[in-house]
Amino acid sequence: MRRQYTILRLLLAAFLLYFAWPYIPEATQSLEKLFWGVWLAFLVVVIGGNLATLLQLSLPPVMEQQEESKRRMRG
Repeated sequence: MRRQYTILRLLLAAFLLYFAWPYIPEATQSLEKLFWGVWLAFLVVVIGGNLATLLQLSLPPVMEQQEESKRRMRG
């Protein structure tokens, strides 16, 4: 289940990037450029965190850890 959530989050990030990409080059003012720079940096952090979880380089989010512990206690 954890793997499915991680893949869904990566797909959502890719979907948002797909819609945002055409508007990024249209930024002309410094405030617009700052917004897209921060947005892209946040996107990289989101994708990196999810890839780390997918590749099991880090622990999954707390909510998903609780689901696994409940599943272990039941079965």
